[in-house]
Amino acid sequence: MASTVNKVILIGNLGDDVKMHYFEGGNSVGRFPIATSESYTSKQTGEKIINTDWHNIVVRNKLAEICEKYLSRGDKVYLEGKLKNKQWEQDGVKRYSTEVHVNEMTFLTTKKSLETTNIPQQKQQTTADKKAVTPDKKDDLPF
Repeated sequence: MASTVNKVILIGNLGDDVKMHYFEGGNSVGRFPIATSESYTSKQTGEKIINTDWHNIVVRNKLAEICEKYLSRGDKVYLEGKLKNKQWEQDGVKRYSTEVHVNEMTFLTTKKSLETTNIPQQKQQTTADKKAVTPDKKDDLPF
């Protein structure tokens, strides 16, 4: 197998509002952090431990404008994209950053969705997705 894969899937909460940058020619870039968390109970102390990781998210053009319009801090999103590593030098010190460049996104919960009910879908629904959001259809799952 000669091909490689660079794919990221995250479900997390926005840590800040979308910061937009507009360019000549109509292009735009939006950036925001999201947090993903995992929790477990320590076997030694019995206390609940929560580990949170932060991810730098980059969206472009129309998707960026939609994110700016509908998303705010605390909202939960599902996103798919690829990792991009950046390297630069600042005051003689090499700096590194990893970003997730998003190409598909679904808003799971938004504060602004309570104000308006017509939020555009960012991901075309597959048959499985349509089945999951249609409560009147029965599925074959025993639970």
